[in-house]
Amino acid sequence: MQIVMLLLFIAVPVLLSWPLGRFMTAVMNPPEKSSDGLLAILLRKTGGRMLDREQEWKGYLLSMLTFNAIMFGAVVLMLALQHLLPLNPDGKGALEASLIFNTAASFVTNTNLQHYSGEVSMSYFSQLFALTWLQFVSAATGIACLTALARSFAGNTLIGNFYRDLLRSTLFILLPLSVIVALLLVAGGVPMTFEGSAAARTLEGSMQTIARGPVAAMVAIKQLGTNGGGFFGPNSTHPFENPSFLTNYIECTSIPLIAMATVWMFGRITGRMRHAAVIFSVMLLLLILKSGIALNLESAPAMAFSGLPIESVSNLEGKELRFGPGTAAIWAAVTTATSNGSVNCMHDSLNPLTGLIPLAGMWLNVIFGGVGVGFINMFIFIIVGVFICGMMVGRTPEYCARKVETHEMKLALLALLVHPLLILVGTAVFASTSWGAGSVLNKGAHGFTEILYEFSSAAANNGSGFEGLGDNTVPWNVATGLVMLLGRFIPIILPLAIAGSMAAKKPVPETIGTLRIDTPLFAVVILGSVLLIGALLFMPVAVLGPVADYLSTTVQ
Repeated sequence: MQIVMLLLFIAVPVLLSWPLGRFMTAVMNPPEKSSDGLLAILLRKTGGRMLDREQEWKGYLLSMLTFNAIMFGAVVLMLALQHLLPLNPDGKGALEASLIFNTAASFVTNTNLQHYSGEVSMSYFSQLFALTWLQFVSAATGIACLTALARSFAGNTLIGNFYRDLLRSTLFILLPLSVIVALLLVAGGVPMTFEGSAAARTLEGSMQTIARGPVAAMVAIKQLGTNGGGFFGPNSTHPFENPSFLTNYIECTSIPLIAMATVWMFGRITGRMRHAAVIFSVMLLLLILKSGIALNLESAPAMAFSGLPIESVSNLEGKELRFGPGTAAIWAAVTTATSNGSVNCMHDSLNPLTGLIPLAGMWLNVIFGGVGVGFINMFIFIIVGVFICGMMVGRTPEYCARKVETHEMKLALLALLVHPLLILVGTAVFASTSWGAGSVLNKGAHGFTEILYEFSSAAANNGSGFEGLGDNTVPWNVATGLVMLLGRFIPIILPLAIAGSMAAKKPVPETIGTLRIDTPLFAVVILGSVLLIGALLFMPVAVLGPVADYLSTTVQ
């Protein structure tokens, strides 16, 4: 039964990713400008001459960073002035300054870490025109940057125009798909209204205020864009965001869909579909293993039931009984294999070793990952793997017919080390000070895991929370905000710099000594690089957190 459930949730996005990847290639990288047709006309009317200028990688990055800085400033203003703006039927006030910074950083970086409850703190205007808008353009930024990376390895030094790619991915990929998913969610019972909170009389005769709003629009893009930011504080455990098993299935299968399709898009743009198939296979294998292990571990009862007549029941603590522990475990695996971060159960209530599975997904951060950016993260491991193999056979490493030399390896190693550095330094500082130790609900290894999870989620631009953590404080808001910004943009900047450097080199002919990148052997190289490097970087902290938590509950 568990195998059937696992296949049910993974097979559909895998199958849909192939035609979607073909469609995304046609949208993002048409053969000629004239082939855009209606698309070209719409883009020209929208952006004018600014979209016609072809850019090298430095100009592309500068445009991306400039646009994201403008987004950040605009959303800070919207959140600070939401009490003066329209679409505020429930009279929401302005947010505290550090929370505004954290929320703006969170949604600009496609993280959607939420130190607030949306139905309590946000007006409809903020939810739609600040947060939902950012969920579109932050996801579009990832797709655009991957497209630029692919063009570099197709042999182009001019890699397109960021603003044109941003419009293409937003208007012609994310928006249509979101409309389809939102309509399916509305049909499944998810609210979509601009009326204020509803007042209802309970059976006891008291009055209850029920929050609602334009929920379906936000939920659709939160899943498709690997965003994860929920309309309500409980996220997809809330019955208005996720009313039934059908909506749960639609939302969960939407999470990895575009991230999977971007792998095929990369293969088509570079003309290396077999190489894309190798990478897709490695990512899919890791996702299946991660989900299967989570399913198995969470089928064990909670330790709190030990010795009770119900001790044989699967762990139901923190689970929605509408979905059960099985779908909760799969969702936890999928949402952290991508950088989605939405939840349909409380990860703090997972069995200790099950809690290690979401952490592992965020530590590796390459199992499909965020739309576009997940592949960019995997690219770093590919470069490292290629370099190691080249050194083993005593020749200059090559990737996509370009030599990988010292300059590229310095950038790759820097990109590789930024992620663990942000997680481990932040965890160490907060675990050893009152900033973190005074905000955890649980003491010991479980409390340490709560701190570790928060920094892992921020650095991986995931956004899910382990909960049990009082994180809406100035230290937490500022620290995780900075980690999200650094964890988002450094892993984009450095790979594009590597790609730009390699694109400027002359292609080298393939010889008998060239490491083929489209074979099962190369799949083993990638898999080994990801697992071995990940284990070396994070095994010690895993032992201090989830493993110690497990041992403390089982060893008497």
